[in-house]
Amino acid sequence: MRLDKLLGNLKYGSRSDIKDAVKDGRVTVDGIVISDPGLDVNPETSMIAFDGEPVFYRKWVYLMMNKPKGVVSANEDSIHPTAVGLLQHPYDRFDVSICGRLDLDTEGLLVLTNDGDVLHRIISPKAEVFKTYEVELKSPLHDYSQLETGVRIKDGKEQYYITLPAQVEPTGERTCRIRISEGKFHQVKRMIEAIGNEVVGLRRTAIGGLTLDPTLAPGAYREMDYEEVLRAIG
Repeated sequence: MRLDKLLGNLKYGSRSDIKDAVKDGRVTVDGIVISDPGLDVNPETSMIAFDGEPVFYRKWVYLMMNKPKGVVSANEDSIHPTAVGLLQHPYDRFDVSICGRLDLDTEGLLVLTNDGDVLHRIISPKAEVFKTYEVELKSPLHDYSQLETGVRIKDGKEQYYITLPAQVEPTGERTCRIRISEGKFHQVKRMIEAIGNEVVGLRRTAIGGLTLDPTLAPGAYREMDYEEVLRAIG
């Protein structure tokens, strides 16, 4: 890979910025000051530094985040803080996407990656990856059989449809665990509304077999290896 392309992909500046930095002797490869921005480098085997700081490189990066309430599942937003905006160095240099968004007031597991294949395999309806939610209800949950057969709700385009059967496990008088393989707009909330109740707290705890790390505080994240990601995509 060309050195200037590598540094550009990692947001060290524009191509001209990087060319100037190389010209000024600010970039080294294996301890040697480089003068050619087009030098072919292998970032997986060479030690590259910019202004004396090692360049952190991953072809694919996989992050698990515990999204807090009040944070938007987005890369940019003009009003609210974003999940991607919570990332700090070195992960803020990667162009990651969110694998299955959560509502502003919903907390819990997010997976962020720059691996388009993993993104598709998690969010594609055809993949039928189940997501698990811990739900707090306004009123006691007496009859949830409709959720297990499918209820009529509106999607993000305000069109009615019948949900696929959900797996429901009561965990208390006003709490339950719901597993669904779809990801429609406000789906869990609208499903609960369809049976005459209301969600007052919602937290995603798992995507497929990938469970939220209990040591992650709200807003915290950590890197995962591909083997761990496989738990989500099967």
